[in-house]
Amino acid sequence: MSSPSSPPAPSVPPLSATPRTVLGRSRERARTDRADLYAVLDAGLICHLGVVARGVPMVVPTGYGRIGDTLYLHGSTGATSLRAGGDGGEVCVTVTHLDGIVLARSAFHHSVNYRSAMVYGTPRLVTDPDEHLAGLRAITEQLAPGQWDAVRPPTRKELAATAVLALSLAEASVKIRQGPPVDDEEDYGLPIWAGVLPLRTTWGEPEPDPALTADLPVPGHIASRNITIG
Repeated sequence: MSSPSSPPAPSVPPLSATPRTVLGRSRERARTDRADLYAVLDAGLICHLGVVARGVPMVVPTGYGRIGDTLYLHGSTGATSLRAGGDGGEVCVTVTHLDGIVLARSAFHHSVNYRSAMVYGTPRLVTDPDEHLAGLRAITEQLAPGQWDAVRPPTRKELAATAVLALSLAEASVKIRQGPPVDDEEDYGLPIWAGVLPLRTTWGEPEPDPALTADLPVPGHIASRNITIG
């Protein structure tokens, strides 16, 4: 419990309610707490970036990282998706976790348990050197916490070859399904097994690069990642 002299916790605004983020179906699966958005994003490793490039829609998987209410995405400066995203056009970014297959008594009511986030907006190309570096650090730490401080930092040439986009989380939605199947009332008496097949993603044992020049131990921040992802 905070003391009377402690500063109040910062107010976190709820998720936006726009025509693009309000669910049209299964509205009971919507989440309006911004903390749910952070949780889905922070538990992920790869997002999907949807852009329109040269009049053609395309969706590409890419790494990302979050700092506060800004999502950072990166790629080669020559990547079509990054150029399209940085040219002032709107994009859509999604992150999805599949948590289980929901097996119902009827084929119609089969489903999946999942957590998903969808972010809309117009990203900006990061040109400030400090923010550029901070964005790359956030992306690296999203994939491998502790790795940024353990490796050689990027050179000026490498930084110049890497584009970083910053996307505000101002317009976003979160949708989550959990629990058992929901069957038609008359089907609950059928002698058919129904339930959930949970899905978990876990790390395997680290595999050393054959080109290592010495018998180096696996760093602690990597060895400790024998945990469930998401």
